[in-house]
Amino acid sequence: MKNKYIDLIEQTFDFPTDEFLVEDNELHFNDVPLMDVIKQYGTPLKITYLPKISSQIQRAKRLFNVAMAKVDYQGNYNYCYCTKSSHFSFVLEEAMKNDINLETSSAYDIHIINALYDGGIIDKDIYIICNGFKRPQYVENIAGLVNNGFKNTIPILDNLQELELLDDAIDKKCKIGIRIASEEEPKFEFYTSRLGIRYYDIINYYKEVIKPNKKFEFKMLHFFINTGIKDTAYYWSELNKCLNVYCQLKKLCPELDSLNIGGGFPIKNSLGFDYDYEYMTEEIVAQIKNTCNQYDVEESNIFTEFGSFTVGESGATLYSIINQKQQNDRELWYMIDSSFMTTLPDIWGIKQRYILLPINNWDKEYQRVFLGGLTCDSEDYYNAESHANAIYLPKLNGGAQYIGLFHTGAYQESLGGYGGIQHCLIPAPKHIVIDKDSNDYYTRLFAKEQSYRSMMRILGY
Repeated sequence: MKNKYIDLIEQTFDFPTDEFLVEDNELHFNDVPLMDVIKQYGTPLKITYLPKISSQIQRAKRLFNVAMAKVDYQGNYNYCYCTKSSHFSFVLEEAMKNDINLETSSAYDIHIINALYDGGIIDKDIYIICNGFKRPQYVENIAGLVNNGFKNTIPILDNLQELELLDDAIDKKCKIGIRIASEEEPKFEFYTSRLGIRYYDIINYYKEVIKPNKKFEFKMLHFFINTGIKDTAYYWSELNKCLNVYCQLKKLCPELDSLNIGGGFPIKNSLGFDYDYEYMTEEIVAQIKNTCNQYDVEESNIFTEFGSFTVGESGATLYSIINQKQQNDRELWYMIDSSFMTTLPDIWGIKQRYILLPINNWDKEYQRVFLGGLTCDSEDYYNAESHANAIYLPKLNGGAQYIGLFHTGAYQESLGGYGGIQHCLIPAPKHIVIDKDSNDYYTRLFAKEQSYRSMMRILGY
């Protein structure tokens, strides 16, 4: 009877995959033998595999360039990375190797832009798309970029008052954009996004406020759907509304030439993940082209702001199983050596699911389990995978058992308060960066496990 863990995976999924394989009953992630990494660094452990960042960027560029070629699209494609997904220097430095642009969302993001420029990683020709609500410090920092010669800095107006603030702070001619306040999905808790300006206000606002001001050149219409790029009637309806507004504005404003469709490409959260990236890209490009042709306007340049897609699949978080607890006849708990709430806050915050796999013991029998974290909080658990309302892992046989949650590279450190106070004072784990050269992979320690002294200082002791 096939009752080993590897049998379960091979019978359920098309396995191995291009990023996961098993050798000698141990898991490899992008050809990196994870047990070797654990032997060197221990657990809990955060991993960032840098080559995945570049491969995701090149993948998206290829998708859009192929889609444009198929329909003889006349505009350009521009890839932006939104820094809020992961602000770490090693992420930005890897991403910028791929000739891309950046999107910011707060005043402090601009300091990252300046640091990248001072380090020779970017130049002043890069597109800097400045989203978010503009408080005075953010306006001042954006103005600093524009006034210092970052000629492709484009602040995206989020409300009707921001242009006046920018006008007071900026000395030079400046490109600007407008974000459309999209309608949310019908099941959402409110009807219209708080971000951006209403559809019905934009055209009159352009005529009455932007057009008379010769300092600003209206170049970009920004569109983003909170739930991501999905093949649903809702998404296509919102895209169509945005395209109609773009084309109406283009008739009034010849210098408008760019449509920013934001982010929203999903990442794999299961070995059974199924998403047709080629179809979605080709359909988006075709719809933009068709609408522009219907209005007899030039096809727009297309910008995207992929964040999770860029960095999410580069991340992994590894734990040890330190104990098991049988709490009733049906619920067996495996306890990890850290906390889900502190290391992967999306798990309890939005019930996010990741790819969960054991690192070793793939030849052992499996059983259904629940995973518990170390905090004394009932929400610190993980009990299901995206493809099934259950978790199965190898039975413990007295030896060490390690597990990994994969594609955890976006948002988790910033949401978890990296470097700050952790729930129940469970320390943030070590973080290593893995890169690859022509010979093999190599690792470096980015951060040690958080010390009690650093938390005591923050707490005033």
